[in-house]
Amino acid sequence: MLYCPTRPTSDGETASPPEAPIAPATAFPTQALACWAGRYTSQVNLAPDALRLEIVGSLRLFGGLSALLRRVREDLAAMDIRAQLAVAATPLAALWLARADSDAVCADLPATRVALAAVPLTALALAPPLARRVEGFGLRRIGDVLVLPRASLGARLGKSFVIDLARALGEIADPQPWFVFPERFEQALELPAPVEAAPVLLFAARRLIAALAGWLAARNAAVREIECLIDHGHGVVTAVPLAFSAPVHAAARIERVLKERLDALALSAPALALRLRVQEAAPREDCSHALFDGAGQRHEALADLMDRLVARLGPQAVQGLACHADHRPELASRASPTRPALHAPAISLPPRPLWLVDPPEALRESHGRPQRAGPLVLVAGPERIESGWWDGGDARRDYFVAVDSEHRWLWIFRDPRPPGGWFLHGWFA
Repeated sequence: MLYCPTRPTSDGETASPPEAPIAPATAFPTQALACWAGRYTSQVNLAPDALRLEIVGSLRLFGGLSALLRRVREDLAAMDIRAQLAVAATPLAALWLARADSDAVCADLPATRVALAAVPLTALALAPPLARRVEGFGLRRIGDVLVLPRASLGARLGKSFVIDLARALGEIADPQPWFVFPERFEQALELPAPVEAAPVLLFAARRLIAALAGWLAARNAAVREIECLIDHGHGVVTAVPLAFSAPVHAAARIERVLKERLDALALSAPALALRLRVQEAAPREDCSHALFDGAGQRHEALADLMDRLVARLGPQAVQGLACHADHRPELASRASPTRPALHAPAISLPPRPLWLVDPPEALRESHGRPQRAGPLVLVAGPERIESGWWDGGDARRDYFVAVDSEHRWLWIFRDPRPPGGWFLHGWFA
């Protein structure tokens, strides 16, 4: 179990790094913080001053306890949230260790019991009457309590104190109520001061994006559309819709697209609060990032590039390609201006160039061989394509991959029907 109770600075505000343009002074909403924790585990519990994560089932996924803690600390630093982390074998022990600022990492029950002995009793946050009674007995640390008979402790300090001690030591069960992730994501964050420049809002939005990414991870979902709302007060709201060419769940991709939108946005009035909202999420369909020559990574990188271009230039300025069920190359893809994407065909085909020549360029022929600034060398083919007889666009072609005298790769075809001839139909990059 891991606990991270918030630790405000002396002036009551969360500290921010020197390079941070703004840092929300208001506390990060506890529900949003619980959503963020969903990226590490679906078993999250909210305490009044702590966030509890059951991480035993996540250790293998994140490469061990040390790697998981490092990721958590990096996340908290990126969101500018100060927290005290502690790991213990029982929920209550982890909470007491975190309150004691011990930075303890106890992987099993024996180590937990040893670490608890040094924890001051002030970390138990006892009720004032009980705290005064304990202090009157001269008890300062949990280790001082453990050497005393339990029956005497119960008689003098109450049954609940002894039960909590047994729960912390793992002697009796301590079940926790788990946080229920909401069906829809909508979280808001107030700003500490009015913000007049839209790009500055990205620092505050990073917290909401982290919460959204955790919520998506817990639900194993992804989104195509996100709505960022900038509240100016008096009912004035600026909507910044974010659209993605493929379902997205990674915080980094969402943040990059939002940055492009904010960089180009001029606020009509100072911003007072931010809100992130998702109307609909779909089950995530992850692609492999290791097998098949990294096809999943290439697809994700391409989708990320398209999303950033659309955010920067507008949807009408960027057109993607979507596959269409037609064997004729000029009709096998169609422009998709509203939701640009590149989709791989479902069947295996010989190499296809992305750059087609429209209309195909007629080539000279010498002794039956195609010519273009010299003879072309045929390196692959023929590939016969016959289609379109039903719609008046009958096509019968034998396609070849060719190389010209300048070592450029061409896609050419020969029309077997009279009068025949060779034609250039595309260029390979």
